[in-house]
Amino acid sequence: MSNEHRGPSAYDDPGTPEEITRRTFMANATLTLGGIIGLGLAIPIVGSLLPKTGAGGGTWTALDEAGWKQLQSSTDKPVKIDFVLKNKDAYLPEDSSPESVWGVKVKNLDAFKKLRPDLYDVKSGEVSYPAVNLGFAIFSPICPHLGCRFNYDDSAQKFLCPCHGSQFGPEGDHLAGPADRGLDPLPLREQNGKAEITWIRYAPTVPDRIIVSYTS
Repeated sequence: MSNEHRGPSAYDDPGTPEEITRRTFMANATLTLGGIIGLGLAIPIVGSLLPKTGAGGGTWTALDEAGWKQLQSSTDKPVKIDFVLKNKDAYLPEDSSPESVWGVKVKNLDAFKKLRPDLYDVKSGEVSYPAVNLGFAIFSPICPHLGCRFNYDDSAQKFLCPCHGSQFGPEGDHLAGPADRGLDPLPLREQNGKAEITWIRYAPTVPDRIIVSYTS
């Protein structure tokens, strides 16, 4: 049957203005409520997928035994010590990577504190663990300027960064170059006869020590 011969239908009547307004209100309210519920579900789901950084929980990792013994027998020269860093980042599989740190024997803690005011006299530079433990300081190998890897120069008796020329003394004190602070110490402990450290990555280019992650 053609439309011109079809009788009137309830679907053809849009209703009174009051009915139209009521239907519009109910439709908008349903959409708004659905959006709120969806957002409430999405926030915890997304949050559970994000890697957790900046707080909580670095793990203790054993240092290479030979390197630790070398540091114990050293006098004034910093020692590079290897270890294997295991990463478990959020939902990703565990990964292992070779890493290293620099260790130095601290003979006089008061002298060390005078050389490192960035650790002891600057509130934002303090760490929540002893910078010196068991008579040693363990330094991250990452330059606090822009994250390059520095090395120790025996002839100059300094840590030298090859990227932008930052220089540090054997105790990690900032001597020259664009770095905003001295070298970053890492937590050290002895457990069951083994030396262990916690790997921490700090934010570069700022004088404050802000934890970025516990992974490489």
